Amino acid sequence: MLNKAREEKLLKLCRDMVRKPSVSGNEEDVAKLIKQNMEGNKFDEVIIDKYGSVVGHIKGKKPGKKVLLDGHIDTVDVDREVWEHDPFAAEVEGGKIYGRGTSDMKGALSAMILAAAYFVEDKKKDFTGDIYVSCPVHEECFEGIAAREISKYADPDYIIIGEASSLNIMRGQRGRAEIVLETKGKSAHSSSPQVGKNAVYDMVKLIKKIRDIEEKKHQVLGKGILELTDIISSPYPGASVVPNNCRVTYDRRTLVGETKELILNQIKEVIGILEKEDDDLEAEVYYAEGKEDCWTGNEIKAERFFPAWLYDKDSELVQKAFKAVTDAGFNSEISHYSFCTNGSHYAGELGIPTIGFGPSYEHLAHVKDEYIEIKQLYKGCRGYYNIIDNLL
Repeated sequence: MLNKAREEKLLKLCRDMVRKPSVSGNEEDVAKLIKQNMEGNKFDEVIIDKYGSVVGHIKGKKPGKKVLLDGHIDTVDVDREVWEHDPFAAEVEGGKIYGRGTSDMKGALSAMILAAAYFVEDKKKDFTGDIYVSCPVHEECFEGIAAREISKYADPDYIIIGEASSLNIMRGQRGRAEIVLETKGKSAHSSSPQVGKNAVYDMVKLIKKIRDIEEKKHQVLGKGILELTDIISSPYPGASVVPNNCRVTYDRRTLVGETKELILNQIKEVIGILEKEDDDLEAEVYYAEGKEDCWTGNEIKAERFFPAWLYDKDSELVQKAFKAVTDAGFNSEISHYSFCTNGSHYAGELGIPTIGFGPSYEHLAHVKDEYIEIKQLYKGCRGYYNIIDNLL
């Protein structure tokens, strides 16, 4: 399926994408490059939606299932001073392409686009169903939110998430939530604290009690996590003032079956216990809301709750995808992601059969001198080609 000319084309596309910086909210240049490439590879339809995500569509000659391959185009930012390689030069050295987004995840995305194009070229469109390649924005800010527009447009039957998986088939992930807890007090001069109420002292009581919450453990996904990541009092700085507000943030890694209500209720129960001990305790808990500007001029926002998902090893999609990559000669395993992906929307919110498969390795995301091995890039393309073939 891959020859020298196709490999060179794939290498060029990956490098061209890396040379277009695309920190979340500034993906315009790479989005336009992708749209132009899809059109040049004879996708039947290519759109850019209101958030700035790109979606390419190829129609088979006969109606059938719709397969959507998903890879985000935004990246985290770069501290150029700590990089030895230019993060946007896409330098090739030692069988690797260096640059921001090579592993997370422009390498996978370039492999997806051209796997779809090569498949259609080889089959001369004589296949059943539809292929979509989606390139969402703002995934690094909140997983799966931009994807909501994509699922409305494509209405897919199967999802392939392209996040790095070491060429393994991923069947799930823990979810993620950002929880905010606030306590209210009464300001006073710190020379007369007895006339006020210190919101921090109330928060300390809550934090101590919350640490006693025993999170469940899933036999596949592991343990749920509730970890305090930020704390601040107000007014800040609080010179000679008793703080009237204290705000903490928790990172919550969720398991399948844990709903938004269940998770908040864990902390509400703790608040209720302490309220019985202190009539003056005033506290509230809620999900943080994210809000970001898109390169299109629109705004994207949502609560920071992204559900977990998991499919059985013997499910149809997992087994078909696994057979596809083992038939390609890969020594792949069936596993799961340790981090959150757009699968939180496709699988977690909508229940669309979803798997992950991507070239490169999880530990290379967001690091200095990020790279992708060129051999992994080529194997990723072959894997996507075979998965599409097995599903359609």
